[in-house]
Amino acid sequence: MDAIDERLIAALRRDGRAGISELAAILEVSRATVRSRLERLERDGHILGYTVVLRGDAQEMPVRGIMLIEIEGRGTENVVRQLTGIGAVGAIHSTNGRWDLIAEIGAETLTDFDDVLRRIRLIEGVAASETNLLLATRRSARAARAG
Repeated sequence: MDAIDERLIAALRRDGRAGISELAAILEVSRATVRSRLERLERDGHILGYTVVLRGDAQEMPVRGIMLIEIEGRGTENVVRQLTGIGAVGAIHSTNGRWDLIAEIGAETLTDFDDVLRRIRLIEGVAASETNLLLATRRSARAARAG
């Protein structure tokens, strides 16, 4: 990938619906150049797809945090299945080290957040957890895509 590819990807992150002509104008290259680069970036697996960011996805919940979760035995799939059923759980990441999963959580109030934590701790297979509140977001790819 060269500088033009990186600028093309940055432009698409800002507006995934930008047309070939608009991207060509932004990058100051021909439409054929944009088209061929997009095709190559897709073919080579750099661009896996395009998506829509809804207003609800871009708006952050007032109380946010991450929960580090230790799974007992072989209960990971059950815990993940249970977590996906909790609306306040945004993303679930597997990881290495002491913790088996990281769950991103968002809630309207601290009381709601506490209730989500309690529900997660009651899931069969959750052996231990540690939660960190997120105080400020300095940079967010999601916000950059939506803005």
